[in-house]
Amino acid sequence: MILTKNTETRFGIIAILLHWIMAILIVGLLALGLYMTNIPISVQKLKLYGWHKEFGILALMLLIVRLTWRLRNTTPSLNGLRRWETIAARVVHGAFYILMLVLPISGWLITSAAGLPVSFFGWFLLPNLIDANTTQRLLFTEIHEWLSYALIAVFCMHVSAALKHYFINKDTIMQRMLWP
Repeated sequence: MILTKNTETRFGIIAILLHWIMAILIVGLLALGLYMTNIPISVQKLKLYGWHKEFGILALMLLIVRLTWRLRNTTPSLNGLRRWETIAARVVHGAFYILMLVLPISGWLITSAAGLPVSFFGWFLLPNLIDANTTQRLLFTEIHEWLSYALIAVFCMHVSAALKHYFINKDTIMQRMLWP
């Protein structure tokens, strides 16, 4: 039986789908960001920047759905973990949510400061958050880059912890987020 909602012992299918869709999306955005910033200016680079912005806004929208789902559901218990592991899990998840929120907003601020619109897959344009300003664009670009590196570090900690639980502890922590 596939559970829609979370229980005390595992995540439901909605949380699992949101987790893995966002994981794939975010890894793709990070990889694309690292790639596109290191290629010479061209039509292809501009196209990649457009995709990065559109998928970044999609990630922001999915985050809102995910946060709403998380706040309206039970979160599986962390009972059985050592105190430091519980604290680490909460800090890493908190960092994930903060970074998943501020990264797309900082990207949107970069585009706004450049005086460019952000299109959502051609369906609509998002309003600029600030007026065009080269100094602010450069500042937000730097912030966006360092936040991306922070997200990569948090991602590595998260994956390492999941693999530790699976291979070393041999507990069910990782399996709670896998397909039922």
